[in-house]
Amino acid sequence: MSRIGKQPVSVPSGVNVDLAGQEVKVKGPKGALSLVLVDEIEATREDGKILIRPRHESRRGRAMWGLQRTLVNNMIRGVIDGYTETLEINGVGYRAAVQGKDLVLTLGYSHEIRYPIPEGITIKTASPTNIQISGVDKREVGQVAAEVRSYRKPEPYKGKGIKYAAEKILRKEGKKK
Repeated sequence: MSRIGKQPVSVPSGVNVDLAGQEVKVKGPKGALSLVLVDEIEATREDGKILIRPRHESRRGRAMWGLQRTLVNNMIRGVIDGYTETLEINGVGYRAAVQGKDLVLTLGYSHEIRYPIPEGITIKTASPTNIQISGVDKREVGQVAAEVRSYRKPEPYKGKGIKYAAEKILRKEGKKK
């Protein structure tokens, strides 16, 4: 039995959840999301809550149970509050700016990097060294943050690069004379 999968997903007021076969559509104040559940899982609505259960006692059904419940819960949280990821840039001359529909990064290369902002994602730069990525889809926000971070990962000697705000960089000692 899945400890996470057994818990019902509560649907707060202001959120509309539509169950049509294997498709779950969620609409809220910040936007709309949809998900197609795997065939081994079924979703039902009872008392204003959504219950996720495996159709059969198969190994894959038990494996997907908690995952599908978490994905539905993340969709409901996303259309209510949204998700935000903050990145910090460290390094002399490293900076970021939003120009139109692109994020322009200057990271010590011979050229600036232009990252096209995907649909449904908003990127703000409060300062040239802070990037705030937000949206309703948790997976998409995390993916965009990972792609931006991959342009210049933090290095272990001086800590230069792009890092998550909550990330701790393990620093190495330099050469000894």
